[in-house]
Amino acid sequence: MCSPRSVFVAGAVLASLVVAGTVATPARADSPLLGLVDAAAERLEIADPVAAFKWSTQGAIEDPARVEQELSELAERAAAEQIDPDYVTRVFRDQISATEAIEYSRFADWKLDGGTTAPTAPPDLTASRAVIDTLNTKILSQIAANWSLLDSPSCAAELQRAGAETIRARHFDNLYQRALTTATRSYCTNLPGA
Repeated sequence: MCSPRSVFVAGAVLASLVVAGTVATPARADSPLLGLVDAAAERLEIADPVAAFKWSTQGAIEDPARVEQELSELAERAAAEQIDPDYVTRVFRDQISATEAIEYSRFADWKLDGGTTAPTAPPDLTASRAVIDTLNTKILSQIAANWSLLDSPSCAAELQRAGAETIRARHFDNLYQRALTTATRSYCTNLPGA
């Protein structure tokens, strides 16, 4: 059985640890746009296996017919959720452009190194497309959930914060940082060009 003094000392030590821990690690609230920006980042990461597939099969990076089909489907889904279809089309066009830029960069790297680091066998494109479809749904859901913020004056600051958090968490290099900026540049509806 513990003496009252040992209980008191243990309680004091525990309390000081709790206070010290609280002071040492201040609470940090994530940006409300973190889920949206992180989904965009995750979708960008699919560019690597897609580029590897296209390189291995000597496929074209750009597929305008598929892009237009995908944009049309997303616009229809947006309209069904009462989100501006033109906004959604613009956002996803930026996302696709950023993804294609990563793919072009990979092709350039593989070509410039004589193909020594290029993939030798094509990855499963069906699996990559399934992930893209899932992430498109997630992005669209995040847009719907954050619509009032995306249309507010505080959007730019929150977008910048979410971008910085995502870049740090995913350890993005310069290419991916630039691609993420491109992919998210039309998120805030009240910015010039949006």
